[in-house]
Amino acid sequence: MLLTAPGTRTRPSLPLRAGIVCALFAGALLALVVARWGPLMSLDRSIAEGLHRRAVADAGLTHANRILTDWVWDPWAMRALLAVVVGVLLWRGERLLALWVAATSGLGTAVQQGLKAAVGRDRPQWPDPVDSAGFAAFPSGHAIGVTVAFGLLVWVLALRGAGRGPRTAVLVVGVVSALGVGFTRLFLGVHWFSDVVGGWLIGVAVVTLSAAAHRRWAPNGRALDRRA
Repeated sequence: MLLTAPGTRTRPSLPLRAGIVCALFAGALLALVVARWGPLMSLDRSIAEGLHRRAVADAGLTHANRILTDWVWDPWAMRALLAVVVGVLLWRGERLLALWVAATSGLGTAVQQGLKAAVGRDRPQWPDPVDSAGFAAFPSGHAIGVTVAFGLLVWVLALRGAGRGPRTAVLVVGVVSALGVGFTRLFLGVHWFSDVVGGWLIGVAVVTLSAAAHRRWAPNGRALDRRA
């Protein structure tokens, strides 16, 4: 246990700093979306129109994107992945960590649905749509789901002392998956670019702030500090 001299301030942990930064950026993006800031709206429209033209022209690529977004990176697939993680943790007797993972996943979903309801942003509308989606546009639930799922998996592996190799492999798969699912949502014309970026930022913020809270309050939550 590290002791600090009276009057000195301890530096916030890396997860806490990362979570705060991502939350601030997400809040700024949210404000621009609500205000319908012209340059952002123009960028969203430009990207959406360009990708939609390609989606209409290439039925094979569109079908591949629908498979990826509906089956591989679907939010329910990510919840199933986390359910497996929770099950393994329970089997190992780590009930608190299992609960923490489940609660963080639930928090991500709650933030997503709350913001969708509060912002009420319309999705892109096309005379010749290649896909459809329900609920409001901002933020992207697919982007949040993938980011939270793989972020939690990397965190659990690190917390339980997994080697650098497995952690790096999962991180790479997670980054590719987050970028990939973001592209599918844009390519299929069901989200704006800012919806996807907002989903990424919110997902990272949820995971990192949850990790910081675990480190601060949960028993043995400072294991990462000792290995850093």
